[in-house]
Amino acid sequence: MADGRAYGYPPPGGAPAYGYPQPLPESATQPGPGYGYPNPAQPAMPGQYLPVPQEVPLQGGVPVLSIGDITVMSDAIVTPSGTMPLKGAVWTATDMSRTEEKIPAHAIVLAIVFALFCLIGLLFLLMKEKRTVGFVQVTVTSGGRHHGTMIPATGPHTFPAVMGQVNQARSMSA
Repeated sequence: MADGRAYGYPPPGGAPAYGYPQPLPESATQPGPGYGYPNPAQPAMPGQYLPVPQEVPLQGGVPVLSIGDITVMSDAIVTPSGTMPLKGAVWTATDMSRTEEKIPAHAIVLAIVFALFCLIGLLFLLMKEKRTVGFVQVTVTSGGRHHGTMIPATGPHTFPAVMGQVNQARSMSA
């Protein structure tokens, strides 16, 4: 520009425009205490601990196992839907995965290329590729609440592994 200003800056002595940094208010220059630090109205002495607020319920369980987003504690079941009692819980697991077997694309290309030279290229069509897709669904019902979670199947071993955890949770619920 002709007056030496960069694009977007206000003229000297002018009010800053939208998007231009504004001066900080007085309250922002003195930040308050961070989370967990005492406020100035309640100073804490070295070695002195602040009291735990009583409105926060204290959970008295130990996490035993986790199935997806369901955590089984020693006395309760914690889910995103809420906490459920462990005793009398009903657990179900459904295998909705499948293992697909197909001939990969590179085997078809190799079979075509080598079939032109000799019939041995047809052996490439015997190559198979296995892939497991789908989910294992685990549901729990207890205390009038219901929650379900979907665990992605990474292989044919996923459902037996999840069933082992569900059977452990069932034995704890009995």
